[in-house]
Amino acid sequence: MPGTTVAFHTLGCKLNFAESSTLLRDLEQEGFIRRDFEEQADIYVVNTCSVTSRADQECRALVRRIKRQAPASKVVITGCYAQLKPKEIASLDGVDLVLGAGEKFHLVSHLKNLAGCSSRICSCDISGVNDFQPAWSLQDRTRSFLKVQDGCDYHCSFCTIPFARGKSRSSRLDRVLEQVEQIAASGVKEIVLTGVNLGDFGKSGPGAEEDFTCLIRALDRVASIQRFRISSIEPNLLDEEIIRFVAGSNRFMPHFHIPLQSGSDRILGLMKRRYRRELYSSRVRLIKTLMPHCCIGADLITGFPSESEADFKESFRFVENLDLSYLHVFTYSERASTAALEIGPIVPHRQRQERTSAFRQLSEKKREDFERRHRGQTRPVLFESGNGESLLEGYSDNYIRVSSPFSKERVNQVIPWTL
Repeated sequence: MPGTTVAFHTLGCKLNFAESSTLLRDLEQEGFIRRDFEEQADIYVVNTCSVTSRADQECRALVRRIKRQAPASKVVITGCYAQLKPKEIASLDGVDLVLGAGEKFHLVSHLKNLAGCSSRICSCDISGVNDFQPAWSLQDRTRSFLKVQDGCDYHCSFCTIPFARGKSRSSRLDRVLEQVEQIAASGVKEIVLTGVNLGDFGKSGPGAEEDFTCLIRALDRVASIQRFRISSIEPNLLDEEIIRFVAGSNRFMPHFHIPLQSGSDRILGLMKRRYRRELYSSRVRLIKTLMPHCCIGADLITGFPSESEADFKESFRFVENLDLSYLHVFTYSERASTAALEIGPIVPHRQRQERTSAFRQLSEKKREDFERRHRGQTRPVLFESGNGESLLEGYSDNYIRVSSPFSKERVNQVIPWTL
């Protein structure tokens, strides 16, 4: 189908962005022409998330928008929502093809055979999805998201990811190193390691003797990439060896994102999380002891079933007293087939939103405090793209956003910068 135009829209996590970028490169190699999502295209591909009901709603709204924008276009839905609810998506007016987790990376062949007007579902039982498909983003030549792990074996009671992405599996160390060199050849200066449960790298399948520590030690020796970041890692998998290694590394940035979800041990137990508050706080203390300048982010869920006002206040106080730099706060959303549906009583939606708002205000305060503590320091900043030709933006090693007047010479360069 040379000359056929295709536009992508990606919802959700860094992993989805890495996969969309790879799928788009595959299509371009086959003669498809890339279009921005706002432009007219022959085919629109929506790579979905399904962490919350809002993500599902966004997908449905996008389909309606596409059909208003380009009524004659073909619409393909893939990603987590497509795996979890293929029939629901196929019933939407305007959807032509639904690709589950096992078919996503066969997008090229599916598009070549895309014909007719009835919705078609290409999916399978998630238990049959066992292979690892590499992916990385290259749209931004400054930073790339590199997928090194997929799937999850944890089955937290609120989460649909094991049903959407399958069992934990990962790339091989030698393949990761090859991909890093390919990314470096495109001029990228920073790679963000991504996965569903990143710390589980190498724990199963071929090369099981490899683990996440082996991976980061090998990457630290790659001279062609200046900076690496760890996107998100479970606190029970973030051991002392990893923390001490990052503290002594020149390539791994002093930045951790460590999911917490709740500061109440009772709620953590109901969530089926594999740690409790003391382990989490001990990780934060060690990081800050070794790297006082380190940025630490956390995920939180508010309004989990049976979360009382006392549970919420306990969680809030715990987070308030932790030396965190920012929070990603999610309002609990009922998801089909999850164990949390059996837990009660249900927290009213208004209360959930109020608790989310309180934590988001706390996040702003923590971010401002973190940035204020580093004001006047000189730190290495990787400058990225600009706002037109008037503003240049980038991030310090410890993830503080920096803006400066536009200068072409600074783009994609790591420069000592006074914050």
